[in-house]
Amino acid sequence: MSTENTPATVPLLDHHCHGVTMHNLDDSAFESLITESDWDAPEGTTHFDTQVGFAIRRHCAPVLGLDPFVSAEAYLARRRELGGDEVSRRLLRATGISDYFIEIGHRADEILDPTEMADAAGARAFEVVRLERLAEELVIAGCDAAGFREAYDGVLDERLRSAIGVKSIAAYRIGLDFAPERPSSEEVDEALARWIDTTGDVVRLDDPVIIRHLLWAAVDRACAIQFHIGYGDADVDLHRCNPLLLTEFLRLTRPTGARVMLLHCYPFHREAGYLAQVFPHVYFDVGLAINYTGSRSDEIIAETLELAPFHKILFSSDAFGVAELYYLGALLFRRGLQRALDVFVERDQWPAGECARITELVAWRNARRAYRLDDRLFAVETGLVGAEGP
Repeated sequence: MSTENTPATVPLLDHHCHGVTMHNLDDSAFESLITESDWDAPEGTTHFDTQVGFAIRRHCAPVLGLDPFVSAEAYLARRRELGGDEVSRRLLRATGISDYFIEIGHRADEILDPTEMADAAGARAFEVVRLERLAEELVIAGCDAAGFREAYDGVLDERLRSAIGVKSIAAYRIGLDFAPERPSSEEVDEALARWIDTTGDVVRLDDPVIIRHLLWAAVDRACAIQFHIGYGDADVDLHRCNPLLLTEFLRLTRPTGARVMLLHCYPFHREAGYLAQVFPHVYFDVGLAINYTGSRSDEIIAETLELAPFHKILFSSDAFGVAELYYLGALLFRRGLQRALDVFVERDQWPAGECARITELVAWRNARRAYRLDDRLFAVETGLVGAEGP
């Protein structure tokens, strides 16, 4: 494999992540950002005693000027000494990620927005719009049921002038076993009236009819549509997050021009690989699992290459909050892809040129094509839309 496009050196396009915080984090705040649990570690224990915790001590410590496997206490002390801004910039700029697709619908006030991320990382950044949050923001702003559908169409169109795609958290709010068909206007209006009438101080969309309406609005615009799949925090019912539950929705949306991006997927990544094989508009990644399986991530990455076409697999970090997760996501992905390809070379003498081509597909070409990034960049260059980043 040529040295210019091996997994170790190829640029990466992170098609799904969130912003990083530049704050100086205390020990408890940092540990809360390296687990999907909503709870502190039991007394006398630490979230560093996990695959991701060991990976931080092994791989991130040297970037901060420490020896591998320093204690968690020494690592956190060094982090405080350098400051959140310096730590984040060091780690982000060491990833080799050239483009970030950033979804800001979760705790947006705590993290950098796409423009700020582009500056911190020295890369390009593009926004991904969370469909459910867009609807909630309309209701918070005072939109009533009668005007919602028209208002939502308008704001979605406006956001898509600059955003690279959209995301749904239907897996969290209603499960993926929702009715796949487009709801009627009458059903949507009735559901909107019920939801808005019963909304209190906390506006949270969990009505299946309305969420289906949002999804079909995105389909109508031939968007790249991200779906949370599988592993997540304690708010998700994992058994309702199997991507196979989307099968009929995928059948219905196949001819529309929309592209469906299955995010994370663990432990359903083999199911996601099957869907990516049989449906032309389906892509997937194992982003979240790469960090949290740490030393076992090689096996997870290799399993993505079992069934799915190589032109359907994407890279993501799904990093949120701490820059360590971006750095590890990139490093472990590069390592896992290299080791998988090395096995194929050893077993069946795959040519170096073919391994290099597959590396580029998964690292950035697939995402660039699926999200139509070249069209977006052309629009930016010609002044048709605004740009995020340098």
